[in-house]
Amino acid sequence: MSLYMEEEGAVTLSFDTEETAKIVTEAALDYIGCPYEAEINLLLTTNDEIREMNRMFRQIDKPTDVLSFPMLEYETPGEFSGFEEQGEEAFNPESGELMLGDIVISKEKVLEQAEAYGHTPLREFAFLIAHSMLHLFGYDHMEEDERQVMEAKQREIMEKVQISR
Repeated sequence: MSLYMEEEGAVTLSFDTEETAKIVTEAALDYIGCPYEAEINLLLTTNDEIREMNRMFRQIDKPTDVLSFPMLEYETPGEFSGFEEQGEEAFNPESGELMLGDIVISKEKVLEQAEAYGHTPLREFAFLIAHSMLHLFGYDHMEEDERQVMEAKQREIMEKVQISR
């Protein structure tokens, strides 16, 4: 797995964000049973930057905690069949890795939400990575049944990495 990480802004988190992101993304890939080596891009940014992205891509003019930009379209969430036929559209021609997509996280929101929910910034960050990985696998939470499925999967990934509330 390749995780390409970029960080901007003055806010810093008090733990190894890259190591945590690797642990959670690998756990999510293992949990979902991804049969390929995968590539993920992660941007850690500011409330101002994520607000602009949220406005541009979702027409919501406020900062959010995480944005997910899947590169793949799934017939069934978490089902990886059919991607080999897509070739260069699904796989990086240089590395051969499945290009899952991009994750953008506001470091300020990590700190705000950790305090609001009464857990550590590490737990909040790991949760946002797990949540976003499920979006990159084609899961969503717009409908109640989708939300329940996604919440259960998030909980199981968090248990797998042993990061609890």
